[in-house]
Amino acid sequence: MTASATWNRTIEIIANPSQDELRALALEHTPAMRETDYGALNKVASYNKNRVAGYTYVIAPPGNEKKYSAKTIAPEKAAELIAHQQRYIEQAGRLIRVDGYLGVGPRAVGAQWFYTIEGANIAGMQSVLAFSRETVEGPGAADKPFEAPLTIVYTPGCDAPGMPGGQAILVDLEKFHTYILGPDYFGESKKSALRMLNDLQYRRGGLVMHAGAKVIDLGGKKLTMAIMGLSGTGKTTTTFAKHGEGTHPLQDDMITLWPNGELSITENGCFAKTIGLTPETEPEIYRGSTQRSAWLENVYQDAQGKVDFSKGVITPEEAAAHREILISSRVNAENLDAYIAGKVSAEEVVDAHGIPKDGWDFVVWTQNGRSIFPLSAIPNAADLHDVPPVASIGILNRDEGPDAATPGIVRFTSAEQASGYFMLGETSKTSAAGKERGKTRSPFTQPFFPLAAGLQASRFDEIVRTIPSVSMWMMNTGYIGGDDLDVKKGSALKVKIRHSSAMLEALLRDRVKWTIDKDFGYEVVDVDAPENKALVEAVPAEVLQPRRFFEKAGRMDEYKAWVDRMHKERREYLEKHDVDPEIVKATCLW
Repeated sequence: MTASATWNRTIEIIANPSQDELRALALEHTPAMRETDYGALNKVASYNKNRVAGYTYVIAPPGNEKKYSAKTIAPEKAAELIAHQQRYIEQAGRLIRVDGYLGVGPRAVGAQWFYTIEGANIAGMQSVLAFSRETVEGPGAADKPFEAPLTIVYTPGCDAPGMPGGQAILVDLEKFHTYILGPDYFGESKKSALRMLNDLQYRRGGLVMHAGAKVIDLGGKKLTMAIMGLSGTGKTTTTFAKHGEGTHPLQDDMITLWPNGELSITENGCFAKTIGLTPETEPEIYRGSTQRSAWLENVYQDAQGKVDFSKGVITPEEAAAHREILISSRVNAENLDAYIAGKVSAEEVVDAHGIPKDGWDFVVWTQNGRSIFPLSAIPNAADLHDVPPVASIGILNRDEGPDAATPGIVRFTSAEQASGYFMLGETSKTSAAGKERGKTRSPFTQPFFPLAAGLQASRFDEIVRTIPSVSMWMMNTGYIGGDDLDVKKGSALKVKIRHSSAMLEALLRDRVKWTIDKDFGYEVVDVDAPENKALVEAVPAEVLQPRRFFEKAGRMDEYKAWVDRMHKERREYLEKHDVDPEIVKATCLW
């Protein structure tokens, strides 16, 4: 039984509207919606700029907190909030319903999404990512009853009284229902279905991972590469980069890994970050994001509707032109008007890293602009019905800061070692406003795995052991010895996209002579080996072996302190999550 069975019969259900119908509904009912100069629709400014984990609660009786990676909420309190949401729906009188599937083929899982009318843009975005019933079930599917295992009810205009931020995402893992009260950011819709899918597929023996995937033609043989990465690590960029004789993007964000290298997909489109997007750096993503079929979120537009994917600080005049939209996104009106009037300058409220002070986020346009477009917009997309076994699994770590010392590329020596780094999920923080900096750790199923985090490493280890020939690696997509400001000063190195491409090309073609890194026990490129001459010409030796960078810079004390700290912190993190001791031992040498 779906959630709709509990609602008043007078509610109008707009079932599976077309994209044109959803566009019309969004333009009429969704705040801050505008058409771009190429015809796509853009919610110029949402009040949530990203997913907010702190607003997410698994419904569970007290005493069960350790079973879940998210916070929990008592069933009685959850029932009050769900009843509040249902009253809001009955007053609204209309719901958009999207029926579809996560994935295709025998592993596909059905879902129903319900949205109140102000969330028409979110419904439009979700219907792009979901596979239609006809695609999975065949012709005439829409005429048959649909009993979907997963149900999501999303009401952006309905607050969650008494809850932090007035918002709540309530997750019922017994019924596989999720109720979303308050947020207006699409990622909560996407995440809610994938979170429940993660639990369901874990029960079935798989592991849903925060990873892109692509099919690569290599020497007449096709293989699938999975690329794990948290937000901002370059996962989508790496997924769409060309390698081998042909590269065919398969998924840009979420996949399910099964024993023996089987991979099942989840989405029929791409959900890409647009900051800095250009036709030169990411042609496929740019092409998909600039078609009428795309939906945008938090992307800057001028008065003529022209988008600017690289917008940073806005001028007082631009703030004035966007005042109504910015007010609708709940910015501080007093601060906004002071900036427009010239009483406060950007230099006073934005630091050298482009990070605004609290209350002044609007001065720097969000770095979390997003686009959603169908996979059909990618000319060389892979055949979603014919996926070769996984032969390569990688981790992206966007290292940044004075102690950034992750090698350009690493090859793991064992399943246990790879499982440890999978669980660590190390990278530099990225956020909607670009305000969070420093390092973070989060397993590469996150933020989508609702159960106790330590289960993920064991499942990953269990699965990769069934794929004995799989190549497992990690790549730094950030910096060595600093950040962007340090690169400009000449005191740090940037790992560039061309470096990443050269490293992955050499890895895939088995043209790397490796050597053991004495500090961490994984393999790194032997920069002195003649066999690696071409790779070292393409990628600086200091990127391939950061220890050399710190030696040349006279900063070995920093490097040694980093090595000791990494071992200590990694061991503490893994043991805190009850990770198998053999995995801890393979990851932390001391």
